[in-house]
Amino acid sequence: MRLKRIKIGKYETENNVFFAPLAGFSDSPMREICLSFGAGLAFTEMVSAKGILYENENTKDLLTVSPAEKIKCAQLFGNEPCIMRQAAESEYLSDFDVLDVNFGCPMPKIYNNGEGSALLKEPKLAEKIISECKKSGKAVTCKIRVGLTDGDFLGKDLAKAAEQGGADLITVHGRPKERIYAGEVDYDKIAEIKKSVSVPVIANGGVFSEKDADILSERTGADGVMIARGALEDPFIFSRITETPPFLKDKEELIYRHLDMLKSRYGDELAAVRFRKQLCLYIKGMKNSVSVKQKLACFSDCDTIKKAVAHLFHGEKAEKE
Repeated sequence: MRLKRIKIGKYETENNVFFAPLAGFSDSPMREICLSFGAGLAFTEMVSAKGILYENENTKDLLTVSPAEKIKCAQLFGNEPCIMRQAAESEYLSDFDVLDVNFGCPMPKIYNNGEGSALLKEPKLAEKIISECKKSGKAVTCKIRVGLTDGDFLGKDLAKAAEQGGADLITVHGRPKERIYAGEVDYDKIAEIKKSVSVPVIANGGVFSEKDADILSERTGADGVMIARGALEDPFIFSRITETPPFLKDKEELIYRHLDMLKSRYGDELAAVRFRKQLCLYIKGMKNSVSVKQKLACFSDCDTIKKAVAHLFHGEKAEKE
């Protein structure tokens, strides 16, 4: 794919290969890792606008930023324009440059509350949410899906409404809400959305390799790509696509660095617990990884995890050392 800078309001990204907002994964250490490998932009996981107004401590934790974030981007979800504007203007988000509005989350808890992908049915409301968030003075983007089912194309109307409301960029996940992350990406619908608006469009879905990024970019005509699960399994993907020299030599070193970053932020025990699900993704498909995954629930400190990882990579040699 062709690399280029993307303008978002008054900001300009280093490149057009972004790291997606992912609930339970896109904390500040993971964002820092992806940016260090060459990602042009990274977003916090989705944060509740009401959680911000209620000064929820868990919400505050989600909004921690790292020094690697030259452009700080937070993703918000909610369905009340006035609440979204209050959140956008709150002290919690004062350090952020870009607000991304979630119009794509397919999870039942969010959808059934009229938020996330439920807004695909409400383009006028979505437009109002964007326009109210813009009053904060920040750049505003949004993430949508092509539709709710394979039989509809609600994403096109929502994209046009978002642009009308003042969105500076639109990211389109190429699967409908009903399929979540399963099945093929609908390149044609992303391409049609791209043609229907004048703001930059970022294509999302199914990128696990450089070839996948090339195909997604070429078949949609999008201005860039956003990588989600592919980056969780292998953040080195950003280095390969952007031709940025990797700041770590291999997956083993990445695991140790990520764990140390979490330990520095959360302490030993909590870091070990938080890292379990991420470790499963890092070692996915490796020989003997199943035995490590089976023991994960017993890992309550970082040193134990490191010993298990060393044994996975080096076998008995690691034990002797």
